[in-house]
Amino acid sequence: MSKWLEEKKMVLMTAREMATKGLVVGTSGNVSMRLPPENGRELLAITPTSRYYDLLAPEDIQVVDFEAEPVEGDLPPSVETMLHIAIYQKRRNIRAVVHTHSVYASAMAVAHQEIPPLLEDQMTIMGGEIRVARHAASGSEEQINYVLEVLEDRNAAILANHGAIGLGRSLREALTVCEMLEKTARICYLCLTMGKVNFLPAEAIQAGKAFFRQLQSG
Repeated sequence: MSKWLEEKKMVLMTAREMATKGLVVGTSGNVSMRLPPENGRELLAITPTSRYYDLLAPEDIQVVDFEAEPVEGDLPPSVETMLHIAIYQKRRNIRAVVHTHSVYASAMAVAHQEIPPLLEDQMTIMGGEIRVARHAASGSEEQINYVLEVLEDRNAAILANHGAIGLGRSLREALTVCEMLEKTARICYLCLTMGKVNFLPAEAIQAGKAFFRQLQSG
């Protein structure tokens, strides 16, 4: 029996919930979780590539190290494994990454439309305005660099002509970030169709970002 069985179950449960909530279609998207280091070797559990989440079992969740070398599991891990690894290396407080293709966030991705500071919960949950990473092939070094460039210290980003990504200190938090991003993208779209978008006041933006930073460092 795998020593990471419970963590694998959590990754699979999150992937299935991501699909059930309509944040992905079919086999798209991916989910990972940082695991405790083993003999100085940093590890993560991640969904395999091109598999329907409802047909997966916990043992199908792959464990790899931060070189993307297999540790446990026989299936190819997500093609975007190196993106997840790069995020974990850059952001030591992050323990989970969820990548979605939700409709409104993807619409923003196609329009290359950043989401300005609109809502208080956008500030406190995602850390601020949501920027768009330039397009690059999935899993490429260019994709990794572009995503890290726009993420900075925030917990969400849009990937041009692709989808979105959410980070968290837990799988639940990362999934919540993705739901919040989709909600905010939808609100932004509706405001744009109405022809009027009012930003948060500067003091509310500063207060929300300060709360987010305090929460993330706690």
